[in-house]
Amino acid sequence: MDENMIPLSMDDTFTFSCSPDVPCFNQCCSDLNQFLTPYDILRLKQHLGLASGVFLERYTVRHDGPRTGLPVITLKPEHSTERRCPFVTSEGCAVYEARPSSCRIYPLARAVTRSRQTGRLTEHYALLQEPHCHGHDNTGRWTVREWIAAQGLDEYHEINDLFLSIISLKNRSRPGPLDLKSRHIFHLAMYDLDAFRTRIVSHGILDPDQPDGRTFQQLKEDDVALLKFGHVWIQRVLFGSSDPGEPRTGPADSAQ
Repeated sequence: MDENMIPLSMDDTFTFSCSPDVPCFNQCCSDLNQFLTPYDILRLKQHLGLASGVFLERYTVRHDGPRTGLPVITLKPEHSTERRCPFVTSEGCAVYEARPSSCRIYPLARAVTRSRQTGRLTEHYALLQEPHCHGHDNTGRWTVREWIAAQGLDEYHEINDLFLSIISLKNRSRPGPLDLKSRHIFHLAMYDLDAFRTRIVSHGILDPDQPDGRTFQQLKEDDVALLKFGHVWIQRVLFGSSDPGEPRTGPADSAQ
């Protein structure tokens, strides 16, 4: 483990707080290399009132993951030498209520493993104590459990873990880069939700994935339900499985 990372259990405590009074305020929003999970994109595009395609074009860059060959989405930094986050202001984060999971969880890091015997997930946490960060010098004291609750991370973790499982399934069943059509399908269902919804509503999808009437109506109205359905759909269409199996070990924001 990195020397700046200290393993913590759920009820271990750490000291941290961030505000404009901290000397390094906003510095972590520069030199940007910010990966976005599908759920990060969902929350950000909802917060900004944008269609997913508009958000992706305006604020992100697409790459192919060097280890998985899967499409990877990163935030597009401002055109400056500082490569600042497009949402940072002098007062702080302009999208704070919808900030990505990697921003929410800081100064913690999270990894997950799944038992091959029981399928049970186990979470692993560590405290990042980076030399440039003065947030650790303040008086706010938290347990890991309290920090997760305060930062609204439970739903992020639930859906990010589905994404990690997809990555693991892909690595086992189709190692190496995906073909162009498969990359497009993956990008559609995971990142461009509004276009994925249009495909379902206007063009339909093939059995056995065709949802019943009640589920179909929910997919037309509920982005979270649509994203969860997209994970199942990708498992079946690209990887021929209804069980993604064991997720890779690692943080959700850097798994590709």
